[in-house]
Amino acid sequence: MRIAVLGAGAWGTALATRLAADESRSVRLWGHRPDAIERIARERVNPLLPGVTLAPTLDVTADLARALEGADLVLLGAPAAATSELARAAILHAPAAPVLSLAKGFVAGAGEGTLRLVHEAIEEAGCAQAGILAGPSFASEAARGLPLALVCALPDGELAQALAQSLRDASMRIYAGTDRIGVALCGAIKNVYAIGAGVSDGLGLGANARAALVTRALAELRRLVIASGGSPEVVTGLAGVGDLVLTTGGDASRNRQVGLALARGDRLDAIVRDLGHVAEGVATATRTLVYAARHGVEMPIAAAIAALIEGRTDAATAIRQLLTRAPRGEF
Repeated sequence: MRIAVLGAGAWGTALATRLAADESRSVRLWGHRPDAIERIARERVNPLLPGVTLAPTLDVTADLARALEGADLVLLGAPAAATSELARAAILHAPAAPVLSLAKGFVAGAGEGTLRLVHEAIEEAGCAQAGILAGPSFASEAARGLPLALVCALPDGELAQALAQSLRDASMRIYAGTDRIGVALCGAIKNVYAIGAGVSDGLGLGANARAALVTRALAELRRLVIASGGSPEVVTGLAGVGDLVLTTGGDASRNRQVGLALARGDRLDAIVRDLGHVAEGVATATRTLVYAARHGVEMPIAAAIAALIEGRTDAATAIRQLLTRAPRGEF
């Protein structure tokens, strides 16, 4: 199986080297910065994954056409903002290959009302089989071969099952599904809630508060998934509960680190600059509210986090406003 992984960030690199460890697969990793890619190819190390040596069989290239040549599967590992451009390249060079997004966020177009989920942007580029590969997955652990589980969501259930089977290894389980809407929304919005969890912990509110925030966030997310035509079961699965538990509680979470820094009173621009990685939740917070409004869903937790990110409130005030909301039925 020939696989093209487009995007040499931490997660794209981690998955590429893990897949390349099985020599029955031919894996090419592409990145858009030739100088950085040349160094990664030469030294077999990506600075975004300290201590990880890339599989010797992984082909690292800055030539996009070469990366896609003859590909049976394309994995888009770049940030959500690059989805449309890379999907068009995939269609041009590997027209028959399914395209799975690894990104977690919304894709914003140039005009009003052009906010799309990642698989929708891939379909608009002309891909007949556009899907998502998601789930609780810190890149550093995945790259070291530690156990993890993901979900592969495609409209063709048989193809999803076939890809899930072909991408598995001895300690990486991949489940097949067809609900791209639910998987995409869970993957995008959990990053927003991870920022909130970081704020809560940064303010020293304790484990009880974080557990309450995560639980109520799941209820909020479930309402949006249902209103958008997705399945509520996805929210209780790997893309929902699984990824939310990981990213709200694990210190390797970039979005959680943003929340911790906001709680300290750090400026957002400085936080993002010093992070060294893309924290999708920063851009996703406001977009979540736009998407939710389109579907008539109220999301007070996401709204409080968006207000904090946009500088319309401070961390303590945002949390206090959530705590003083009038109670309602849990479900």
